[in-house]
Amino acid sequence: MADEFDINRIDDVIHGRVRLGIMAILSGVETADFNTLKARLQATDGNLSVHLRKLEDAGFVAVTKRFEGRKPLTEAAMTPEGRKAFIAYLDAMQGLVGKP
Repeated sequence: MADEFDINRIDDVIHGRVRLGIMAILSGVETADFNTLKARLQATDGNLSVHLRKLEDAGFVAVTKRFEGRKPLTEAAMTPEGRKAFIAYLDAMQGLVGKP
């Protein structure tokens, strides 16, 4: 019921389009590399970096940087806290549209 919906349950960190996309992608994989995220989200390097940092600062995503051969590789993974926050976000969205 829409009367039960609480706007404050929507996590502002996740709610942005690119951040929501990052969380959706990471919810289904162990890790995703920067270039895969960039391509799937049609984001620029700078834009993706900013959104990853915001999720990382919130503790929702862990970002690791390493070299594979001589090539730098940046990977992101959803943290357990991030998974809980993402599920809570999805529950809040379900509350907005009402339960079937």
